Amino acid sequence: MKIEQHHKISIWYFVIGVWIVLLLQDYLASVHRVQTIPYSQFVQALKNDQIAEVSITTNQIQGLLKPESDSDKETYFRTVRVDPETSELLDKYNVKYSATIESTLLRDILSWTIPVLLFVGIWFFLIKRLTAQQPGFMTLGKNKAKVHKQDDIGISFDDVAGVDEAVAELLDIIDFLKNPEKYLEYGGSLPKGLLLVGPPGTGKTLLAKAVAGESHVPFFSISGSEFVELFVGMGAARVRDLFDQANANAPCIIFIDELDALGKARGFSGISGHDEREQTLNQLLVEMDGFDPNIGVILMAATNRPEVLDPALLRPGRFDRQVLVDRPDKQGRMAILNVHLKKVKKLGIIDIEELASMTPGMVGSDLANLVNEATLLAVRARKSTVEKEQFEEAIERITAGLEKKNRLINPNERKIVAYHELGHALVALSIPGSDPVKKITIVPRGIAALGYTMQVPTEDRFLMTKTELLGKIAILLGGRAAEEMIFNDISTGAHNDLAKATDIARSMVKEYGMSENTGQVYYKGEPQGMFLGPDLSRNSRGEYSDDTARLIDGEVRNIIDQQYEIALTLLAAKRAVLEKAAMELLQKEKIDGSFLEELLEKEENLSKQK
Repeated sequence: MKIEQHHKISIWYFVIGVWIVLLLQDYLASVHRVQTIPYSQFVQALKNDQIAEVSITTNQIQGLLKPESDSDKETYFRTVRVDPETSELLDKYNVKYSATIESTLLRDILSWTIPVLLFVGIWFFLIKRLTAQQPGFMTLGKNKAKVHKQDDIGISFDDVAGVDEAVAELLDIIDFLKNPEKYLEYGGSLPKGLLLVGPPGTGKTLLAKAVAGESHVPFFSISGSEFVELFVGMGAARVRDLFDQANANAPCIIFIDELDALGKARGFSGISGHDEREQTLNQLLVEMDGFDPNIGVILMAATNRPEVLDPALLRPGRFDRQVLVDRPDKQGRMAILNVHLKKVKKLGIIDIEELASMTPGMVGSDLANLVNEATLLAVRARKSTVEKEQFEEAIERITAGLEKKNRLINPNERKIVAYHELGHALVALSIPGSDPVKKITIVPRGIAALGYTMQVPTEDRFLMTKTELLGKIAILLGGRAAEEMIFNDISTGAHNDLAKATDIARSMVKEYGMSENTGQVYYKGEPQGMFLGPDLSRNSRGEYSDDTARLIDGEVRNIIDQQYEIALTLLAAKRAVLEKAAMELLQKEKIDGSFLEELLEKEENLSKQK
């Protein structure tokens, strides 16, 4: 790879240059040192026949004195011209002289060229610094889109997996770009805009590149935030320039990533008038109305916040079609894992279906990171191949954090953590329909986790019943219940469990209508963002009275208390198993869920024999 070297222009170069010029002038002057003498001394030297020759200008006389001996150096002199009868004296004493007009051209040129050069040098230096800090300083009105040719992209639908529905939606886009005449023959036209909507990491940008790669057309890629500038009007100018270039390179694809940075609904900013972002959005709307889709320019965009987009963007004639790129299901995760596992050169025997079952909720970027983490772990452990053990460790790293074996925990705290985690596991094994327990560990991970219980769902779930939600709350409270039952005291270790359990209970009451006292009413207030997660865009207080708020709080409290009592009852019935499993966990630090299941089975057999 060829590395270009960029030489920086520094102001010190010009300072050094000026000093060199001054030193050179001083040196030249020292070589031919000129002595300034009074005019009277000049007249006296003239009368004494000591002057060899002179040069007369308008204001002064310069000349050369005769050396007194052959070994003496020549002496130059200058004096001010005073007497207009100097020529008569020179003639009287037979002195050779000449009169010249002093030229000031060089001096005049240097007097204005040196300051100009110095100013230009400083200007270039400042511009260089500004462009280094902001690369687009000199191209404010030009778009910053990166243009990719087919050879540069190198991505096709073979590199995309787990989003088959979205791929099917995009196939007619590719067919139009390849065979536009087929659609024009029927009088049909392609949708002007195509919006990819979905959670972060699901492969929206990858899909857009795959469309460009399959259709063999130029691909203009730019982020929505790159349109917004400090200088008013620059964003709109970039939009115009982007569409001009796209029309010149048609057929092509324009892809705007993170469209919500540019297309947020007008009026959200709370600032009256047309700010820079709104002007840019207005220009985008105008350009989308103006260009002809039949020439083959297709506008694609991606966002994970469609609810904040301006309605004018989503009307027919602009972004006509919205394609959902959702989280992959189990089959989709298997397909994505197959794509990424092909890149692993030393891969052992891996059950992809089991691995996909262990990664519910993960998107494409998460699965790519999982495969890479497992590969790095295999290299670190000096394994000959990447095995199942490394993938399980990678999953634990991603979900629970880095294992911290050096964190010192006193024996009493280790015992509390062991019973706490086994409380979760035993309640989970005792409640029908809960996710199977995969592993229990008391090795600290992440920032605050002193241990954790890993449950692996057997299938993807899209609906949950009231009984299942109550079971989840009981499992979360199992750790606190085990602490109270064994130690007659409780610790701060249940902080995260209580937060999750309260969230589930509050959602049951406010969102799902699963409380008899509050009824089938939605109390949530404003709906949260589609892909923003559980805590964003949330209105903490809906439109209901204080009495209803107290009723909701009471129902949440009742749900928590009831499930806590259930957890205590289940653990009390299995205290012997809890004690045996705790001794094993304290000794080995990690036990499998199958070991706990065997202990429960043995205990049940013993109770039946009695």
